[in-house]
Amino acid sequence: MEYQTRINETKEAAVKQLKDEFSQYSGYIFADYRGLTVAQITDLRKQLRAKEAACRVVKNRYAKIAFKELGHDGLDSQMVGPTAVVLANNDQNAVAKIVVETQKSSGDKLKIRGGILDGEFFDADQVVAYSKLPGRLELISILMATMKAPVQKLAATLLAYKDKLEGGASAEAEKSEN
Repeated sequence: MEYQTRINETKEAAVKQLKDEFSQYSGYIFADYRGLTVAQITDLRKQLRAKEAACRVVKNRYAKIAFKELGHDGLDSQMVGPTAVVLANNDQNAVAKIVVETQKSSGDKLKIRGGILDGEFFDADQVVAYSKLPGRLELISILMATMKAPVQKLAATLLAYKDKLEGGASAEAEKSEN
């Protein structure tokens, strides 16, 4: 006899609620949170809120159904055991950095399983590598510094030339006085 899950309104409502919440975000990092203290989880959630992200502990069966309905298939390997889903929207790189830093500071009690970032599936090692990339603001500052460098060099050259001309004029004035 095969086991059949009974579908009732409570389960349907729970899946719909997860699906609605997950649909508001575009990045997801899956992690095993066993061993984290309440203080560590609270600190993680606080850091994530600052980046407009969230951390949710989910029931695997409901989350699998919700992700499947959202078009993210093949997440069964991510939803094994106690699962925390970190939900990110805007700056997914910064969120990945927070999760990786929490993993390091917790003594690997938080174990990253993988994630969906920028529309691509990443395994745990790829999430760590993604977190090491420069973030959006860092890339903008690098671009601005690169764009500013030629103008800055031209200004410094013109200033040095002006100083040289003024220095030469004052040296000639001293010679004529003697």
